[in-house]
Amino acid sequence: MLTRALATVGALWAVSRWLPRAVVALRVWIFAKVNGSNEITLPGERGGPELFMRLYADPAANGRSRGAALSDLFWYWLAPGPEVHQEHLEDGPRYDDAARTTRAVLAVPTAEIERLADRCARRVLDELPARPLTLVRLRDLMMPVWAEFFYELVFREPCPREARDLIVGNADDVITSLKCTGLRHMRRRDRLTRYLLARIDAGDIPHQLPASLSRRERAYYLQGAFFNTAVVQMSEGMAHLLLAIAQHQPVQDRLLTDLDPHYLDHVLDETLRQFPLFGIAHRITTDDIDLGADGTIPAGTVLCFNYPEFERTGHTDPDRFDPDRWSTHRRKNTHHIPFGVAANRPCPAWRLSPIAMRAVTRTVLSRYHLRSSVTHTRSIPHRAPCLLLSTTEPPSPPRVHATLTALKARDKFEDVWRGLTQLALGTYMVLDARHQHLCQTYFATPRTPQTCPIPHSQRSSV
Repeated sequence: MLTRALATVGALWAVSRWLPRAVVALRVWIFAKVNGSNEITLPGERGGPELFMRLYADPAANGRSRGAALSDLFWYWLAPGPEVHQEHLEDGPRYDDAARTTRAVLAVPTAEIERLADRCARRVLDELPARPLTLVRLRDLMMPVWAEFFYELVFREPCPREARDLIVGNADDVITSLKCTGLRHMRRRDRLTRYLLARIDAGDIPHQLPASLSRRERAYYLQGAFFNTAVVQMSEGMAHLLLAIAQHQPVQDRLLTDLDPHYLDHVLDETLRQFPLFGIAHRITTDDIDLGADGTIPAGTVLCFNYPEFERTGHTDPDRFDPDRWSTHRRKNTHHIPFGVAANRPCPAWRLSPIAMRAVTRTVLSRYHLRSSVTHTRSIPHRAPCLLLSTTEPPSPPRVHATLTALKARDKFEDVWRGLTQLALGTYMVLDARHQHLCQTYFATPRTPQTCPIPHSQRSSV
């Protein structure tokens, strides 16, 4: 019996070493191949990082959803309301209207951003138990912080617990399905939609919402831009940043003692370089792109921009976490576009995000010392398990060591069932998205500017 048990443990351990990487590689392959032969992945066989940047910034690479089979999958994950999600709106008055509102909501002075981020982080951290050692999953810890943060930006009032729970439930459901660790729960998402509709009807939004959108589309716009993408991306970004700090003790020690005000910037840049928030971003060419001697990319081609591969190029020893490389590197002179490029719809929170992330990091490090022994990958499907060690009543070193050992073993074994879950649920959702054809149906349906004909997006996957 003992021999069989040891053999089982050995087999699971071996599988845990290759299965997570295989799942990530399969996801990238699916994203690249779901469009058939009408697709170019960059960097890749067609060209390297220079062509990546040239095409990313080309005015003809401005299609967002229409004409790409991959859009059906992303619309499926982002429902409800993917047709008015700012990332997927085609160029035109509706996009301009939504982008104008987003910029207005995010136009907050630096000092106010810092105070708000610190205040939201403190409220959430105050809910943790007061003990020497606390095990958390960093993405779960950070999601309520950003739910409160963006609620206050949108509504200009403190976030009630009911609203926070609705926002976290929605955001967590979206990112869980995106990582294929769980199916969509459309009823859960619809609860937030109904809440936003009620607040819109009551006149509670202190911003001018896009006039070109219908009542329901305005709720979808708020839900998608602020209470889905903003909350998810900031939670993921903070999970990566804090996990990197937890796993590089010299970096953490320096953050606590170094007076250099730019060092935290370097740590953030290095985190987003090694663990970019985007995996594959796709654009559809709306006109031919002449590459001279390298030929022509015809209109209607789907360009898949592979962020992780691009961010690895142009750096010495790219797998090494080295914040000091940014003491000489400059973003504009290196392959680093954490918020996209100015010529092609950069992230509207490109200014706000680093300010807020730095503030929350300082707040967390003022209370806890961070340690973690889990695998750190770009997709962090494990939600970044981490130990928070109290700075006022630190646990004993033997207890910390034992907990880290157990955490590493648990993470390895969780990788096996999580990888199998991702393969099974991912396959189901790819097929279900292909069956529903949300994006293709939308663009094939005659509509007036005020209609919103996507009934399938309300259908639950469970």
